[in-house]
Amino acid sequence: MAMFTTDPTRQAEFARFAREVPSWYRDAKFGIFVHWGAYSVPAWAEPIGELGTIDRPTWFRHNPYAEWYANTVRIDGSPAQEHQRQAHGGAPYDDFLDQWGAEEFDPDAMVALFARTGARYVVPTSKHHDGIALWDAPGTGTRNTVHRGPRRDLIGEFEQASRRAGLRFGVYYSGGLDWNFSDHPPITDDHFQSRRPLGEDYNAFAYAHVKDLIDRYRPDVLWNDIEWPDSGKREGPGGLVELFDHYYATVPHGVVNDRWGLTHWDFRTSEYQQGTESENSGMWENTRGIGFSFGYNRVEDERHYLDGPGVLRHLVDVVSRGGNLLLNVGPDSAGRLPAQQRAALEAVAEWTALNGGAVFDSTVLDPAIGAPGADPWVRWTRTGGHANAFVDAAGTVALAGDPGAFDLSAARTPGGAPVPARGEDGRIVVDLPAAAVPGPSVVVLPLAGR
Repeated sequence: MAMFTTDPTRQAEFARFAREVPSWYRDAKFGIFVHWGAYSVPAWAEPIGELGTIDRPTWFRHNPYAEWYANTVRIDGSPAQEHQRQAHGGAPYDDFLDQWGAEEFDPDAMVALFARTGARYVVPTSKHHDGIALWDAPGTGTRNTVHRGPRRDLIGEFEQASRRAGLRFGVYYSGGLDWNFSDHPPITDDHFQSRRPLGEDYNAFAYAHVKDLIDRYRPDVLWNDIEWPDSGKREGPGGLVELFDHYYATVPHGVVNDRWGLTHWDFRTSEYQQGTESENSGMWENTRGIGFSFGYNRVEDERHYLDGPGVLRHLVDVVSRGGNLLLNVGPDSAGRLPAQQRAALEAVAEWTALNGGAVFDSTVLDPAIGAPGADPWVRWTRTGGHANAFVDAAGTVALAGDPGAFDLSAARTPGGAPVPARGEDGRIVVDLPAAAVPGPSVVVLPLAGR
């Protein structure tokens, strides 16, 4: 979970990094986030709802993020603490690292599924707030997956599989929290600033990690979380200015997110329903899990997961408003995707095989000629000289828009089948067949005069 700010003002020393966002990222539209860690062994959280809909004291005590288990079990009287006592005898958290086997993890098979969905980049967690690194990170000793638990360089395996599949590769890193590095009490409300490590010792530790990630894996996306140690937000050796200089020199086409404090970003972020003010201008990315958690939560079931059409509506909504969607999956401790998550991704893959051309590489359509709607559910994108209407309905449907802006006689499906369309009372009326696969139907409408 992130800290968000509504103030987009950069510190002066970071202003020189502002630039046009690389086209590959703007056009990508869809990426896959992977939260996988020792927390995937207990895989337990209360599925109380989405971030941004629950007050913060309740959120932390009943945290639905399974990847926050190491924090939640330290809150006296919390249900997670009681679960840890009953299910695991109150064992130390690091026991889960040794129990994490990853014995069924097949990175090529997993990434192949991601690629079938049309996703164009993959971002696994390299170190979450529990401080356990998924590669042989400097300064971590044996507290990483190369020396304990899986005994594998999981980041390297994700990176190689992603490149082999033709996808861009990124890394998530928790620069603002590390519960192993510091001995702060658990976070129970808005204590981020007082309960995250801020000093030069942690800055040097985190700096070495991110530089190592850059040098080893050359990530196309550098996705930080929860801020950066205040002592490192500066120029000079070991400072964040130097780190960004090194990143862009190593990966000139790379992009970074906005969770480094008010320093620098190529794109803003929102998470579930929190931080949506960041979606109002410039390049942005929304992230969420298929369920309420990022890490695998064995308590979640179909009541908490989006199904395939639900994921598709969310993807199309984000893209229609100019954003990218970074959709999270959370493998279990063996390295398998939960059945509901896999089913959702397979449904997305089936739909994008037919309709992906209306999503990927698209731009925002002027709402004056094609407006979104709630009943029926309608969203629009533009690809070149065509508009694409996404309609979650069948039969005769009236769409809000300017009939004169389109060549309605040439309306068609993405596969080329004609779709009857006409203007009536200042609206666009289409006769939609039943969708070929679950998810919104798509009508391609040539723009008039194009």
